[in-house]
Amino acid sequence: MEVVNHPEPVATPGHVLVEIAVAGVNFMDIGVRQGMAWTETANPKVLGVEGAGHVLALGEGVTEFSAGDRVAWVYAPGSYAERISIPATALVKIPDYIDDQTAASLMMQGLTASHFATDFYPVRPGDTALVHAAAGGVGLLLTQIIKLRGGRVIGRVSSRDKVEIAKQAGADAVVVDTEGDFAEEVLRLTDGKGVDVVYDGSGPGTFKGSLDALRRSDTFCWYGPVLGGPGSLDIMSLPKSIKIGYAVFSDNIQTPELLRARTQQLFDWIQDGALRVNIGGSYPLTVAARAHADMASRRTTGKLLLIP
Repeated sequence: MEVVNHPEPVATPGHVLVEIAVAGVNFMDIGVRQGMAWTETANPKVLGVEGAGHVLALGEGVTEFSAGDRVAWVYAPGSYAERISIPATALVKIPDYIDDQTAASLMMQGLTASHFATDFYPVRPGDTALVHAAAGGVGLLLTQIIKLRGGRVIGRVSSRDKVEIAKQAGADAVVVDTEGDFAEEVLRLTDGKGVDVVYDGSGPGTFKGSLDALRRSDTFCWYGPVLGGPGSLDIMSLPKSIKIGYAVFSDNIQTPELLRARTQQLFDWIQDGALRVNIGGSYPLTVAARAHADMASRRTTGKLLLIP
């Protein structure tokens, strides 16, 4: 990774010029570096898709924002920068009671977790969910939202030092596993019945265990393309009746109205004390590669941020 000086961005029609205060780090960014996405964009390309900052200027046709507004955004490629021109439709205003770092932390991962637990599989009171990477950015927020909806959470983490972090987020039980050998313990914790829903973004190594841990006729939520899919799947070979689905983050933000409504729900939960963000580390923008290495090696928990 290298730091490159690009021409100063301008607020083109329908766009807003923003001074970036903080950018979020996501596995997607690592995938771009590895050549798994954005392959049509020539190098050097600016990574990052989310962040928070304040409005510097408005492009033609933008009326819902003003210079000086604090804003956050989701999926605006090129967010590892000092300034960026962003489509107004990708922006939300940040309330006074939310700081920039919290706002940036809630965009990709908070909206993803909200989509998973309220839309893709609407968790019902009494449901039991298995949450992989329960001490990660998505996992910690997902655990809290499941608990808000009356569910029970069995979290899976990669090391014992992450157990307490997952429990503080509300996990009722935590399984430590690095080899994909967790299903037997999950079945024990559910009296042999299995869980109502599995949220698995941990890659192909956990696919079979997630199937084994799932209750008959219930839901497998698969996500996280950067870590790879399960490979060829003969659906006729599945051992029981289940529903497998691939959860796509972008389905949660199809319109500006939906984006802002979903984000406002997250902000409201923060204000009410029902949801909290775990920021696992803040790095200078110039050492983004170190943040990526820490995330890829699972050395961190919670959300990682970059400060220009």
